[in-house]
Amino acid sequence: MTEFAAVILVDRRGWVMLQERDEHPRIAPEKWAFSGGHLEPGEDPLTGAVRELEEETEVRLRPQDLHLVAVHDVHHPETDSDDKLHLYAAAVDLTDDDIVCHEGRQIVFVDPATVPDLDLSDSARIGLTPFLGSPQHAALSGSAALRVET
Repeated sequence: MTEFAAVILVDRRGWVMLQERDEHPRIAPEKWAFSGGHLEPGEDPLTGAVRELEEETEVRLRPQDLHLVAVHDVHHPETDSDDKLHLYAAAVDLTDDDIVCHEGRQIVFVDPATVPDLDLSDSARIGLTPFLGSPQHAALSGSAALRVET
């Protein structure tokens, strides 16, 4: 089992940041997914979430800015592996222009109303729908969002 950490950034409109993956990754090619990735040996999930977010987007958050949303068991059929996803979220005062896409085709804020039309990765499908209907998403939407360094 591999452990992964991922981050959902929520803007003032309540839109969520997702990555459109390209054809190159082994897991979930050409699907919409969270920014995140596997934990390094000995790395805790929160530290991994902060690291992966910065590596993929150049958005730098402090660990205390992230809130644990859930821990999900995810089956990745591409590798026939059962893995663990640690999912975090944070409210931010950012736009698509503030995000630097280092992985995939694009990383953008997506209107939750369009999520059912997206071809989601297994982990995004498992984690995103419950999050969008949660009090946590409502609290992060339009909250005192963080203006972070990019």
